[in-house]
Amino acid sequence: MASQYCHVIFFGILLLITSAKAQPSFRPKALILPVTKHPATLQYLTSINQRTPLLPISLTLDLGGQFLWVECYTSYVSSTYRPARCRSAQCSLARATSCVTECNSPPSPGCNNNTCGLLPGNPIGLLATFGDVGSDVVSIQSTNGKNPGPFVSVPQLLFVCGSEFLLGGLANGVKGMAGLGRARISLPSQFSAAFSFNRKFAVCLSSSTSEKGVVIFGNEPYVFLPNVDASSSLIYTPLFINPVSTASSYFVGDPSTEYFIGVKSIKINEKLVPINSTLLSINKEGYGGTKISSVNPYTVLETSIYNAVTNAFVKEISRVPRVASVAPFSACFRSKNIGSTRVGPAVPQIDLVLQRQSVYWRIFGANSMVQVSNDVMCLGFVDGGVNPRTSIVIGGHQIEDNLLQFDLAASRLGFSSSLLFRQTTCGNFNFTTSA
Repeated sequence: MASQYCHVIFFGILLLITSAKAQPSFRPKALILPVTKHPATLQYLTSINQRTPLLPISLTLDLGGQFLWVECYTSYVSSTYRPARCRSAQCSLARATSCVTECNSPPSPGCNNNTCGLLPGNPIGLLATFGDVGSDVVSIQSTNGKNPGPFVSVPQLLFVCGSEFLLGGLANGVKGMAGLGRARISLPSQFSAAFSFNRKFAVCLSSSTSEKGVVIFGNEPYVFLPNVDASSSLIYTPLFINPVSTASSYFVGDPSTEYFIGVKSIKINEKLVPINSTLLSINKEGYGGTKISSVNPYTVLETSIYNAVTNAFVKEISRVPRVASVAPFSACFRSKNIGSTRVGPAVPQIDLVLQRQSVYWRIFGANSMVQVSNDVMCLGFVDGGVNPRTSIVIGGHQIEDNLLQFDLAASRLGFSSSLLFRQTTCGNFNFTTSA
């Protein structure tokens, strides 16, 4: 849904610094959040310590989300919660120009007069509402890129209050969503401002439901057992901004905060897949292009692209018997006829060709195939229909055990391709030994 509120752009570096002052005694170079894969929903969950007294809050990770939003109306208790007053520096930073003038309940988190508001959304449940902007204490663990370090606090981290119905479709126990998008009050932006490190972060999602992946805010290295620095072999490609918001709720005129990359073509076994290349560009209405998502469990392709990719893949793997489709997949095969490699099932490689032919994101079997039963394996791509908002949405399964570095200052993505080639995984960050 889109609202007709006017939109104010306000630039001011002082706001970035004063919105979330950090502890002066210890200034970390990077911060970490553990990420677990929820087996029932396939959502990627993290936990953040918020409020006074501190309470761990379970959140669904939203890579392109605009900000942190937390359900406030049923059980939010904190002595340090502060509403963001209308026309304050915090509201300007959040680009929130709407103002609550009358709340019908006693003052509490999520219900305060003279408070600015934004539109928290849940892209999984396709839900959206209006919510107050506020701030509270957040505690997060530091890291040297190899081991966890001391916890540090951000006394006034901005977030948005969401109502209970917004939790529809989220994993059981989750109380909100952690937005990592290209917005000025997303978690990466606020953490980098609070501790004066570079505006970059890395995401490494584990393919295992028992081993934790990690988000690392700040600078390299990103070291995984056995002493593999995944930042040493990144390939870089530009990030693009869609001028039209792709969020589940937004103000008219907002650009998208999601992460778009410039896929130019697709190859399977190094053979070009015939697709309509105009779908790969973002048009003036904001349709088309390629984005990376942590809320889609599998890559979603516009129908004509999906059909072309599926047909080309089936042709390249014609020696393997097909079996009946298993929803939501169409191309399924008998597992016993597919060999195994270091990087997963021995199937045709899929290349997303980027700014030039020599720069491509290679998807190996571990990221292209999904084991749906003991003896059936399917190509893990989903048909997104005709004329979807975004032509290619690279989903969670395709980015598991790949390290992705989002450099907001340089507007570029660094990607590792499969870490299995380097004999490690995203589940191998050492969370147990203190620095």
